[in-house]
Amino acid sequence: MYFAVRLLEANVSVDYQQNGCCKGGLAVLHCGVDIVEIERVRRCLENPRFLARCFTEGERALLASRRHPAETAAGIWAAKEAFVKALGTGFRGVGFQDISVLRDRRGKPVLSLSPRAQALAGGGAIDVSISHDRTQAVAFVVML
Repeated sequence: MYFAVRLLEANVSVDYQQNGCCKGGLAVLHCGVDIVEIERVRRCLENPRFLARCFTEGERALLASRRHPAETAAGIWAAKEAFVKALGTGFRGVGFQDISVLRDRRGKPVLSLSPRAQALAGGGAIDVSISHDRTQAVAFVVML
């Protein structure tokens, strides 16, 4: 899914034109979305190999600190899936350990990427939003 946005500030437009992701003052936004059943993730969390393979050390520490780790894990899973959908590659060239979904000091989710994932993402701005209800978690990623 691609959206074009006219950049209002000339210096931002010039910067993106120099990096090759902007044509005629338009920047391309890459978007990805994913939705996950929390109960499915809850069952997977019982397998230590699943935890070690799919969640970074920082994510596992975050899960251990939560009262409802399955909801948080489902949101992290959805965010990783949304990120690779925004890339347009799926998990080809990047793995679960290359993408870490953590929280800033205010609790907002942020993506921390390995050098390999950063290279695929092109170095632009990345934003992620995660939400859940009792049965599902959803994440939306936007990359510029």
